[in-house]
Amino acid sequence: MRPAVLLAFLISGAASAEDLVIPLPEGATVQRLKTSYACTGIGPMSVDYVNSGGISLALLPVAGKPMVFANVLAASGARYAAGPYVWWEKGGSATLQDLRKGEDAAPLATCTARP
Repeated sequence: MRPAVLLAFLISGAASAEDLVIPLPEGATVQRLKTSYACTGIGPMSVDYVNSGGISLALLPVAGKPMVFANVLAASGARYAAGPYVWWEKGGSATLQDLRKGEDAAPLATCTARP
């Protein structure tokens, strides 16, 4: 049996859970880290980081809906993208940006990891 990453979350407005299954290479292990953040602009938020077999994901809510962000190239820190949104984390600080507003626009949220 091939290992897989199973990401389960409630779809906004629905009463049942939906699952997303990502097949992984044989022998791959999954590392999962849940981090809580205090954020200006949107309040407190939890982010689930899932890493396995070259796959790095961040699961976080945007406008009240769960979104899956994939790790993309970054000069420093960890940068994740989902549609027009970018979640950029470095050393316990993070920002959430909407690229439709322009790359130089103020972030939707500026966050600090809580101990």
